[in-house]
Amino acid sequence: MSTNTTTIAVLGNGRVGGNLAAALTRAGHEVTVADRAPGAAAEAARTARIVINATPGAGSLERLAALREELRGKILIDVSNATTDGPDGLPADLVYPGSSLAEQLQEALPATHVVKTLNTMLFPVMTAPATLTESPTAFLSGEDAEAKRTVRELLVDLGWRKEWITDLGGIRTARATEAAILFVPHVIRATGFTPFAVSIAR
Repeated sequence: MSTNTTTIAVLGNGRVGGNLAAALTRAGHEVTVADRAPGAAAEAARTARIVINATPGAGSLERLAALREELRGKILIDVSNATTDGPDGLPADLVYPGSSLAEQLQEALPATHVVKTLNTMLFPVMTAPATLTESPTAFLSGEDAEAKRTVRELLVDLGWRKEWITDLGGIRTARATEAAILFVPHVIRATGFTPFAVSIAR
């Protein structure tokens, strides 16, 4: 249970957003989930200290760029991957090869502290990392050290042990973790939709 209650807006009410919202609420935070109703995302972002992007990555840049003023000075946690879908609905290719969604968001939102994390795993692992048989890794990418410290604390609230969290550096490092999504369809086809995460073994 967190000792510091934070106001958090989750943009996206699918499996990822709903899972994160429920877990953060259980941890004691004040969480609002924005649905697709007109103005819902803007209102949620305006009143929150931290905003989580859990919208489908291919459309995230357009949606969030429209919230530039509402996101000014806020921490934006980006957990999405921008991909095109293959015939079976699984990720096929990156929308921003040679870059990343997180970099595109930071460029479009220069007054917002974008932090990339939790995008290298299937969504159940985001809020239950200890259920895996091996220790998973949660990566952090972002330009602002204080914002990353805040996000690290939220990850601990979600059950991530401090030693499982690796700060990769600036927002440019997100292109590496976003490219890891290309593992996912092959692993799912080989082993089924069983929770897993990309991890660094030492």
